[in-house]
Amino acid sequence: MKKSGKPLVIAIGGVSGGGKTTIVTQLKQQFGKAEALYFDSYDFEGPENVFQWIEDGANYDEWNLTPLIRDLKEVLLKRHDYIFLDFPFAYQHSQTSGIIDLVVFIDTPLDIALIRRMNREFRDSSAEEMLQYMESYATYGRRGYLEMLQTIRPDSNVVIDGTLSISQIVEKIREQVNRL
Repeated sequence: MKKSGKPLVIAIGGVSGGGKTTIVTQLKQQFGKAEALYFDSYDFEGPENVFQWIEDGANYDEWNLTPLIRDLKEVLLKRHDYIFLDFPFAYQHSQTSGIIDLVVFIDTPLDIALIRRMNREFRDSSAEEMLQYMESYATYGRRGYLEMLQTIRPDSNVVIDGTLSISQIVEKIREQVNRL
């Protein structure tokens, strides 16, 4: 908790399949009086074509984060010491940049992230569906991953190797939080 009595807000960022959700869940369990909010729990209004958005410069303020901001403000009023966000935008969005105290980027290699994503999203899919996704990833999706590595990674306070075990990553984050 900050000296001001407000909870510390820690955002965990990284590419899709990078382990953000798992890590935030672990952090919430390990820290006392903690809450967690997950980006994927919301249906945000944003650019219709994400790939064109990236080509146009990826202005993160084009995403309407109102549902997340509403929940975050509500959670800030409760008696928590920590709020962990599974949040891929780091400090790039003007609605959240002043609220977040620490951004940790989980630097997961794209091949590992892709495999995790395939395991998560396509467990019961046909080989054809998987191949279509792989083709789409090779054509478009990789640009989104590279955008995060070029914009979000350097905008983060801490970068942690995403090939480490979940427990090692959580311990490294714990060390960073304890320094605040």
